[in-house]
Amino acid sequence: MRVVPFALALVSTSMLLCAAPVRAGEGQTQPQVTTVELSAEASKAAANDLATAVLYVERTGPNPAAVAREVNREIATALELARTRNEVKVQSGNTSTWPIYAQDGKGRVTGWRMRSEIELESRDLPAMSDLVGELQATLALAQITMQPAPEARRKAIDAATTDALQAFEQRASLIAGALGRKHRIAHLSVGHSGFQPPMPRMRAAAAMSAEAASAPLEGGESQVSVHVSGRIELID
Repeated sequence: MRVVPFALALVSTSMLLCAAPVRAGEGQTQPQVTTVELSAEASKAAANDLATAVLYVERTGPNPAAVAREVNREIATALELARTRNEVKVQSGNTSTWPIYAQDGKGRVTGWRMRSEIELESRDLPAMSDLVGELQATLALAQITMQPAPEARRKAIDAATTDALQAFEQRASLIAGALGRKHRIAHLSVGHSGFQPPMPRMRAAAAMSAEAASAPLEGGESQVSVHVSGRIELID
């Protein structure tokens, strides 16, 4: 991913002249007010310092109780291993069981399939990498996602907000100055877009061998954008 070392500011403007004078009271009017609508956008990079992973066990058999015992045993073993790693948070994930029907169209149940997941979260990427590699000896990897931790996300949003507001004010001053006027802000709206993690989800269909190596992880960066839009009034 390309690192963006500075905020990217984009600004658009449109000038609107009020269609009618503003009434101040009975028999009185104020001069027409020229308004300008404009917007600014700034982007900041945030380090993807938080890794989350989902691993699962899926088994099929004719007896639902036997399938459940096998899945639960393997999940319990995986949870026990994961709890020994203080750098990684672990919790149980989704669990589901569904019937397998015969292909003759008669609705006969010929077996049962069960899937159970565990979820991992860590800011220690080497520790996460090692644990995922070990767990893949018996579990399949559903996905790994890299994203900024909440603190990193807030800092990026705050920095991008400051840059976007400064870009808005600079553009407003430029427009008003070019017209030989001053300005005041009549309306302002600020919002931000979500992150776009550069690492896509990775999926695996089956567990790897007992000699599974550590899962390679590279955090990279995500971008957050803040959009500021508003309206200014040109004054003498």
